Amino acid sequence: MSPRKLHAIVLTLLLVLSAGSAGPVLAQARAVKEQPAGEQKSAPPSGPGVLKLLPADAVTERTITIGGDKLTFTATAGTLNLFGQNGERTAAIFYSAYVKQGAPAERRPLTFVFNGGPGASSTYLHLGVVGPKVAVFGPDNRDGASARLRDNPDTWLPFTDLVVIDPIGTGWSRTVKPDEAKSYYGVRADARVLAKTIALYVARNGRTSSPKYILGESYGGFRAVKVARALQSDQGIVVSGIVALSPLLEGALGFNANRFALGAALQFPSLAAVELERRRAFTPEALVEAERFAMTEYLTTLAGPAPEGEKARAFYARVAQMTGLPVEVVTRQRGFIRDAYAKHLRSAQGSVVSSYDAGFAMIDPFPESAAAHNDDPILAGFSRALSGLFVGYAREELEFKTDMTYVLLARDISGQWDWHGESRGNASVTSDIRELLALNPSFRLVVVHGTGDLVTPYGVSRYIVDHLPKIGSADRVQLKLYRGGHMFYFDPASRAAFTKDMRAFYSAGVTE
Repeated sequence: MSPRKLHAIVLTLLLVLSAGSAGPVLAQARAVKEQPAGEQKSAPPSGPGVLKLLPADAVTERTITIGGDKLTFTATAGTLNLFGQNGERTAAIFYSAYVKQGAPAERRPLTFVFNGGPGASSTYLHLGVVGPKVAVFGPDNRDGASARLRDNPDTWLPFTDLVVIDPIGTGWSRTVKPDEAKSYYGVRADARVLAKTIALYVARNGRTSSPKYILGESYGGFRAVKVARALQSDQGIVVSGIVALSPLLEGALGFNANRFALGAALQFPSLAAVELERRRAFTPEALVEAERFAMTEYLTTLAGPAPEGEKARAFYARVAQMTGLPVEVVTRQRGFIRDAYAKHLRSAQGSVVSSYDAGFAMIDPFPESAAAHNDDPILAGFSRALSGLFVGYAREELEFKTDMTYVLLARDISGQWDWHGESRGNASVTSDIRELLALNPSFRLVVVHGTGDLVTPYGVSRYIVDHLPKIGSADRVQLKLYRGGHMFYFDPASRAAFTKDMRAFYSAGVTE
């Protein structure tokens, strides 16, 4: 028996022993003999409940041409099963994996990918940036009825293998008993279950020695940090790096922009960036000037007594000019403009904008209302087509065929989330980031944002990065900005720039 196979078997046995202390939601998938392709094909599932609708894992060989070069890879669409202490299956985690053929597994990076919500499947990142197929939404890339898939010239497969995971309650990931799903809905349980899922995949596919990365978007960025900590403490797996895309890192700074001066100031550059784009005046220098104003005159004015007279008129006029909001709205809000922004930015044109990308507007369906009552133009609009696209892709190309409904976004999960004694507004992973940097000398973090994102404004992440203690080289923690919103990768130019930067990020972490 080769040392590599022996190592995988030993790690699997260790996982079995650790399952007894991990709680009822953390359990073990059945062991399967490793196959040369690097992926495991499980037996068809059995047992009660909706999981009977899930087929056996589907493994196919595929080829994509990128920049004139052909890349052959193994694609797997399947599930990892979780078991309770009584040995009965409790849940199944759906995943899609892409492994480049002919690459040495011990040096080939392996990236685990998930979105956030909580309650979002990972289809956004899967079909938006990292996978071999990418979604396009018509000529202006914003029409869900025209959504199609094409080969992705910006896939991450040239520099990392990929495992895209849907957490419980999203995608095709389900519990056997529906009423048990809520036990997975919480910061701690979620992190521990996903850490277990990653450990199972690593053991079953002989990837113990591969450098391991995590890519998480939005709450997924928060989740990525928590999962990295759980992997290290519970599974003995240390990640090499995290890519946090449009992340929630510090709720107190991100969710109080309409109450506290600092929160408003950290969000202001994103509002200014949207107006710069509208006037076609966006430059890095112009954005820096908006940041300077936000952290000086804007911050100190909001932090003090409300200005009066000519000072008030001049200040509110400047805020209106820099953000594009009507001056009467800025004055009424006394400069705290976050909650009024989406409704009133384009009200003169009878439109509302998306909080996920304030550069995207739609006709206001409730123009008579003083506040916004509409669904988000992006999240509830054209991006919903991703669900149908993925189901078709899974059936026709990945050969994973099931009649179970694919859940792109489960809004009810967020309302049930256990924030571990806190609330969304106080959730934080800043301490966890400091611990990861201190405990693991080679660990690196890159935080990436779209400049026009109002949901997780980049100013919050800049503040956090700037206030981290110096632990090792300065490039261990990076912040990168791209034109666009929360899902800036829907823009082809931003997606290409992002992939190029991430190729460099991964290359910098390669050691011989």
